[in-house]
Amino acid sequence: MTYDIAVIGGGIVGLSFAMQATEQFPRLRVVVLEKEAGVARHQTGHNSGVIHSGVYYKAGSLKARLCVAGAREMVEFCSRHGILHEVCGKLIVATNAEEAARLGDLLARGVANGLEGLRLLEREAMLEIEPHAGGVRALQVPSTGITDYAAVTAKYAEIAIGHGTEVKTNAGVVGFERSAREVVVRTRAGDFSSRYVVNCAGLYSDRVARLAGDDPGMMLVPFRGEYYDLAAARQSLVRGLIYPVPDPRYPFLGVHFTRRIHGNVDAGPNAVLAFGREGYRWTDFDLGETMEVIGNAGFRAMARQHWRNGLAEFHRSLRKREFVRSCQRLVPEVRMEDMTPGGSGVRAQAVGTDGALVDDFRFVGRERFLHVLNVPSPAATASLPIGREILKMVPQDIVG
Repeated sequence: MTYDIAVIGGGIVGLSFAMQATEQFPRLRVVVLEKEAGVARHQTGHNSGVIHSGVYYKAGSLKARLCVAGAREMVEFCSRHGILHEVCGKLIVATNAEEAARLGDLLARGVANGLEGLRLLEREAMLEIEPHAGGVRALQVPSTGITDYAAVTAKYAEIAIGHGTEVKTNAGVVGFERSAREVVVRTRAGDFSSRYVVNCAGLYSDRVARLAGDDPGMMLVPFRGEYYDLAAARQSLVRGLIYPVPDPRYPFLGVHFTRRIHGNVDAGPNAVLAFGREGYRWTDFDLGETMEVIGNAGFRAMARQHWRNGLAEFHRSLRKREFVRSCQRLVPEVRMEDMTPGGSGVRAQAVGTDGALVDDFRFVGRERFLHVLNVPSPAATASLPIGREILKMVPQDIVG
């Protein structure tokens, strides 16, 4: 059998696309090829569960537009399908005068992105929302929420399968064979012929692009984010979400407090270079993948620019006291004994050949391939409109 579309990757983006493609075009023959034993096993299943508002992203960027639309659609999707979620809002807390001045820029960006209800709060008003927060001023973002993205992805898969999509697990891609009319995707679960391939391989999307003979023009560098759990007896210190004012030089949001949808509270993540694309722990070391990163000219250029910040992140990762100090800037009452090591995730951060961190979403079309190369956070929030965006890029002769 020859499929119309083979989707590589069973994360939230790949399954959103498969679900919406088969909803809109019921005759499409779609197969999703996932290398793990189940869906949502990597970035999707290791994120914070936050429904991001879109306040951070450059006005007019694809990331901003899709995040704002996606947040609204995610709440509607979860409501419709009985998936746990809550629109709890968040505070972005400035801890000094310099950060307080940057809140005005964030407010302007959020308004430009179409967000409603944003408010700058002085300390007294801020404490009415988060009584234990530190800082001198805050930006209230009421549209931020929380959910369980693994549950969302499972629902995407269920709906897609109901519309005829096949989901093949344990089907890691090992190569491709092209002909004039189709692509044979060679996997560990056998070969699959398809008229078109959508590469949503997440942490491995650049590598899959190279396997297909295409130059992605970037490398995905894995950064591990490590979390600590707040002790149950101290979870009352955080009512919702408390974030720092982000450093505009980096795409990472900094250590923050998140009340999860199941009631627990965690703090994190930091952002340290992982020694493997699945480097969830310090002991997860892949020599080949580490050398691939170190040998990349773009990574070396980035390291030369940002090595001081990188060392600070490693220091905070290795020394709990430094991590807790970062947390105390936001919630001063947090103590060392209140924090225990929690989970971790790996973010696939695209780095250009010049060392620049690729900020916006990036999609690259090639003959019979569409490579989804850079969709880090807020990809889960924006997964529904991202899926539609991908669908618009698929040639008409494939879906028509």
